[in-house]
Amino acid sequence: MSDLAEIIVRNEEQIRSDWIRDMSQTVQRSDLMSKAELNEQCGTLLKAVVTGVRSGNPADITTSGFAEAREFLEGVSASRARQGFTPTEVATFVLSLKQPLFSAVRREMGKAPDKLFETIWAATELLDRLALLTTEAYLATREELILRQQQELMELSTPVVKLWEGILALPIIGTLDSARTQVVMENLLQSVVSTNSKYAIIDITGVPTVDTLVAQHLLKTITAARLMGAECIISGVRPQIAQTIVHLGINLEDVITRAKLSDALALALQMSGRTVVRSSAAAPKAVLAGPLARQEG
Repeated sequence: MSDLAEIIVRNEEQIRSDWIRDMSQTVQRSDLMSKAELNEQCGTLLKAVVTGVRSGNPADITTSGFAEAREFLEGVSASRARQGFTPTEVATFVLSLKQPLFSAVRREMGKAPDKLFETIWAATELLDRLALLTTEAYLATREELILRQQQELMELSTPVVKLWEGILALPIIGTLDSARTQVVMENLLQSVVSTNSKYAIIDITGVPTVDTLVAQHLLKTITAARLMGAECIISGVRPQIAQTIVHLGINLEDVITRAKLSDALALALQMSGRTVVRSSAAAPKAVLAGPLARQEG
């Protein structure tokens, strides 16, 4: 297939200009990529394809000869995935090379039908495999981005709040699974250590259901916190959740629970040796009147 490589070399400028023209009529994204950048990428891929074809079998892109082409296309696919290109647009970058390349082959081999067919078929297999490579690289990058975003969302959705000196609160919203439990546990333990807190309130008001698996995750978190010297209180136990826990036979006898976050905070204050008292009716007025009195004065 050295003929294919030589055809590309002799007709590189024509192939590249026709290639860019065809893409401009279909999927070229001028809002995401300049024409100069696209022209440079087309030229780089053509040179890498020539190197691969000259190295041996053009139908096998796993050989060392196609290492440059593979590395280049994987980088382009990853970059375009982050920029917002679709999988079709990324694959079409390679597939749209077919027509300009076939035209160049036909111009030079038109008088030898057998050789023309053989070369076009080899070029078709090569470009199809390269297009599949771009799709695989694109999907791998998208999966990586989605996984990273999920991890960031889990971290954002499990904030640890310092309610009082030595008292933390961890509101949980959504379903607890193994991955999220790990994030919850790490955040809570880090906060316990950094703030030297002795009490942690895990609020499950935003957890839709509590089944055996969720209860096990909660118990693991509580056990880990206890090993760090912090006592945990579960708040937000609604009647439906209480009934579910009873029906499932989940043992939470060693866990302190409260229906509301305010009740859990009051208990944590009491356990820490603090007393919550209701102020007199005149005290709030005096607090509010202080700044006003200074302004009037």
